[in-house]
Amino acid sequence: MTFLWPDMLWLLVALPALVALYIFLLRRKKKAALRYASLSLVKEALGAGQRFRRHVPPLLFLLALATMSIAVARPAAIVRLPMQQQTIILAMDVSGSMRARDVEPNRLVAAQEAAKAFVAELPSGVRVGVVSFAGTAAVVQPPTHSREDVVAAIDRFQLQRGTAIGSGIILSLATIFPDAGIDVSESIYGRDAPRSVPLDPGRVREKKELTPVPPGSYASAAIVLLTDGQRTTGPDSLEAARMAADRGVRVFTVGVGTPSGEVIGFEGWSFRARLDEDTLKAIADLTRGEYFRAGTAMDLKKIYRNLNTRLAFEKKATEITALFSAAAAVLAFVSALLSLLWFNRIL
Repeated sequence: MTFLWPDMLWLLVALPALVALYIFLLRRKKKAALRYASLSLVKEALGAGQRFRRHVPPLLFLLALATMSIAVARPAAIVRLPMQQQTIILAMDVSGSMRARDVEPNRLVAAQEAAKAFVAELPSGVRVGVVSFAGTAAVVQPPTHSREDVVAAIDRFQLQRGTAIGSGIILSLATIFPDAGIDVSESIYGRDAPRSVPLDPGRVREKKELTPVPPGSYASAAIVLLTDGQRTTGPDSLEAARMAADRGVRVFTVGVGTPSGEVIGFEGWSFRARLDEDTLKAIADLTRGEYFRAGTAMDLKKIYRNLNTRLAFEKKATEITALFSAAAAVLAFVSALLSLLWFNRIL
């Protein structure tokens, strides 16, 4: 905890003086009482519980003063707060290996159901976009507040050949930063990628110079990358992750399946779909995200539930003066109430 006005903490120095004054007044009152009765009669009249109870209201009032003194110094702390505005991009693998049944009923269906449950539990203010990737990547749903549109986009997935994890990350970044000048064609297909002639050359966006920021520092967006296999085509996955890291975007990676993989057939091809955990961990580390492995459909649902709490809240330095002021008011009120109930006076 820090303080915006730390010099005001000097007010706490007055508390020991108040304690000394209270003890002085008690002794003075005791001497006055002894003029009219012996000490033994006073002790008999006041039991142990009564003697202790007489000190409770002043003690509570002293705590109220201490809490108020801290409030005057304007304390601040790192607290978890709901995100005001955020964009989540679901980058989901739709390669042929997603038909494997080591996750019931199969990897794709389990991923779809878990993703839809994840979206349903997000705060209403969070925009959600969906990017699918296989041999290449496509935006199947631009960021939107409509949960129905997102669910419909997830249900429209069609399996394709190839696994271009890097393409999924790059297109997700371009979706988050539509005005940043990210050349998706060059990044995904290379410098020799074919380009169409713009209808209006005057509206061609210039490529902007990127000033890297600390990884994970961009709190307004994140990418949730779900895949079950190894990269077979497209740009290097780690290079794409570095692009995300330079823009401060966290990538949370979810690996579906098992590292040993499973032999499956797709469109006349037979191959073993293995989970490349090392690459997915490296992507998460580079971007200050986190890696999760889902070996079953239940694991996948738990992961998305865990991700929901991580993405819907942010840690932020916040002034908590109001909390200390409220605590001081409650302590002062309880102190006065107990004094009235027990002794028919306020302190």
